[in-house]
Amino acid sequence: MKKSIQFLGFLALILSLSLNSCGPSKKLVLSQARVDKLQKDNAEKQSQLDNTQNQLADCNVQVKNLKNETSSLQDENASVLNDLRTLSKESKMTIADQAKRLKDLQNMIQNQKNVMDNLKNSIADALMKYKSDELSVYIKDGNVYVSLAEKLLFKSGSDLVDPKGKEALKTLAQVLSSTKDITVLIEGHTDNVPIKTAKFKDNWDLSTARAISIVRILTKDNGFDPNRITASGRGEFFPVQSNETTEGRAGNRRTEVILSPDMNELYKLLYQ
Repeated sequence: MKKSIQFLGFLALILSLSLNSCGPSKKLVLSQARVDKLQKDNAEKQSQLDNTQNQLADCNVQVKNLKNETSSLQDENASVLNDLRTLSKESKMTIADQAKRLKDLQNMIQNQKNVMDNLKNSIADALMKYKSDELSVYIKDGNVYVSLAEKLLFKSGSDLVDPKGKEALKTLAQVLSSTKDITVLIEGHTDNVPIKTAKFKDNWDLSTARAISIVRILTKDNGFDPNRITASGRGEFFPVQSNETTEGRAGNRRTEVILSPDMNELYKLLYQ
């Protein structure tokens, strides 16, 4: 009995120690958990603080950029305003000059038109004895055209001017020499019938040779200024009538004397 009581007492002592040892372990676990939570909360708050600081830094950069853009825009607006003021000032200063220039242009164009009309009439009067199927005089695109038929100037396939043609060219040269400020272009034309001889390879050759023959008569034989005249051949490529008929081909075999007003003064006025 005494041994049993001793055993129970010993057991109670062990149980009491066990209970006392469990108490501090739970407190430690709870304390550690609290520390972990505090560390986690602190980390989250630090992260939030970092994000806030980054956002603040971005805002500062944006504010700085906006200030720069605003300053640049103000400078640009000031420059545009200054340009507008300058332009307005210049426009007011030159409006009288512009009106005068326009009037000068109108007068010059009208004077040139009058010159060409008078030239056309003078040539037509000087050559009035020739028939309409031999030559014609007209105005086209501001230029005076004297269209000389092959039958007045040349034999078929030849570039030698007939005496009757030389007489017409002499009369024409007299009118042209008395008219200043015009340039002269001689254009030879043929029909579309091919030609190939010992002298002419094709219609290009023939039309050019005929134009050159007329230039020589006007300049060397009749004293027209060679600096004011040009020769060219256009072959069969610029017909005025159909080449399907005999009459049409005859109309295409022609030499055109094209008289143009001198545009130098007009260009000077336009671009000064």
